[in-house]
Amino acid sequence: QVQLVESGGGLVQPGGSLRLSCAASGNIFILNNMGWYRQAPGKQRELVAVISRGGVSRYDDSVKGRFTISRENAKNTVYLQMNSVKPEDTAVYYCNAQEFKGDYWGQGTQVTVSS
Repeated sequence: QVQLVESGGGLVQPGGSLRLSCAASGNIFILNNMGWYRQAPGKQRELVAVISRGGVSRYDDSVKGRFTISRENAKNTVYLQMNSVKPEDTAVYYCNAQEFKGDYWGQGTQVTVSS
């Protein structure tokens, strides 16, 4: 089994920055895509950004130019740098990792953008 643990969430003012981290541990073979999803109250979970093992990334249009996803394969860790945050970025952010054995999720970390 693979465990994902997110950290770095919290309260941030509009226009501010926040960095989320997600570390994978356990019976890891090779992690392929790793990504961040978010779910706001009353809404479905949506993709924020995803990055391949080789570093190719893809973003939802709503965060392009503001968020940056990166990863350290040696540490089985993925990051999400969030800049110029907006109130509509408020959500629970979930880390996801894909491996040949399955698809894994973290427990989520709350991000609240408010003045």
